[in-house]
Amino acid sequence: MSVVRPGLVVAALSGAAIADPAEMTFLGNPVTPELIASGEALYAENCAACHGENREGQPDWRRRLETGRMPAPPQDGTGHSFTHSDSHLFAMTKSGIGAVVPGYESDMPAFDGVLTDDEIVAILSFVKANWPVAKREIQAGLPGMASRK
Repeated sequence: MSVVRPGLVVAALSGAAIADPAEMTFLGNPVTPELIASGEALYAENCAACHGENREGQPDWRRRLETGRMPAPPQDGTGHSFTHSDSHLFAMTKSGIGAVVPGYESDMPAFDGVLTDDEIVAILSFVKANWPVAKREIQAGLPGMASRK
């Protein structure tokens, strides 16, 4: 489990990889440094086991497992999460991939009843804040993302 250190998010915000929260939204609501910090801790507790401590995903994430399912993709901007709207990311996290892709079988669990809606938003805000600017811009142009600042 990673520990969120006071000031870490603020210091990281000056780097190129993390978005300025003043210019970010998730589901149309502003993203704050506090929300990102909360999301970082929740990600470490609930997501890192599959998606990686550094959001790098599982090895060979583009190649099916013996079960026929896909490994967990990276959440660092090198995967495909940025190709999904905020509402789709939220639905997949809360209710499982089948909420967006009916009938699709995945090892990704539904977090409904495990995480609150606010905790899911915090995790996804943390993930999104760490995407490269170009990936956030692509995602901002998707249908359903009209609430972009």
